[in-house]
Amino acid sequence: MNKLTVVMYHYVRDIKDSKYPNIKGLETKDFIKQLEFFFNNYSIITMEQAISAYEGSENLSDNSLLLTFDDGYVDHFTNVYPILKGYGVQGTFFPPAKAILEHQLLDVNKIHFMLSSDNIIDDLVEDIRKDILFYREEYNLKIFKEYYSELAQSNRWDPKEIIFVKRMLQHALPEKLRNLLSSKYFNKYVGIPEPTFAKELYMNKSQLKQLVKDGMHVGCHGYDHYWWNRLDENSLEIELSRSKDFLKSIDCNMGTWTACYPYGSYSDTVTSKLESHGCKLAFTTEVKVADIYVNKKLLIPRLDTNDFPPRTDNYKHY
Repeated sequence: MNKLTVVMYHYVRDIKDSKYPNIKGLETKDFIKQLEFFFNNYSIITMEQAISAYEGSENLSDNSLLLTFDDGYVDHFTNVYPILKGYGVQGTFFPPAKAILEHQLLDVNKIHFMLSSDNIIDDLVEDIRKDILFYREEYNLKIFKEYYSELAQSNRWDPKEIIFVKRMLQHALPEKLRNLLSSKYFNKYVGIPEPTFAKELYMNKSQLKQLVKDGMHVGCHGYDHYWWNRLDENSLEIELSRSKDFLKSIDCNMGTWTACYPYGSYSDTVTSKLESHGCKLAFTTEVKVADIYVNKKLLIPRLDTNDFPPRTDNYKHY
């Protein structure tokens, strides 16, 4: 058979009892319920089986399912890993190397935890408006109304104001300014030193080695968690090479290395570069069930955990 369901997770934690009860993620108890649903309706496979299927050496049933966990959160080691191990199934984990090695908080996570604060979205939009005006000449910026008209578009998870903040601080502004403003707003609304926060948020290298040693699959999610399709060819080469070096350092089998596009950021140039580096499979954020005869091995779509029961309003994809 040729169908493969790939499920994507981010935060999996005891959210309501945590310091950040408004963070958008999946409660641990709901993760267990969802696994039980999968056991009753799917066959959970390993990444190695998925690779074999795409290479034509193994047939999958149409109810085959692969579990993937993005961004290297410590939740995945303390909450997810013991549960998967208890059930005897494999998970695939995609950590961004810089967050692990340098304890540097990614801008995307600064945004998540800023937005988890109560009723600050209007204040954040106003902060951005003022800073666009302040930095407009230095960074040759467009006016606020142009950015807002272009980027404030709601999606299936978030209203337009939140999408606007995310897009401005993820890619619309120049990188140097994005980093500056993300840190400024994180300090204003969260108020914890970034290195301290990063050490609490992400897995460490020893934990990732333990996952690999115990049969979990760890793949590439970039070094800096950049939008790969916005990098020039040389920068992309450096990003992938550093990411692969990181995988080698945690004892991954480089004969079966895989990748997950940060922000779903692929292009023909990116897939060609992955192909040249020997990447076996790569995963997008396109929302559908994969067909191994239709979806190319480096453009595999995924569904979100919130596409399956038990559904909760508290989970949203980042």
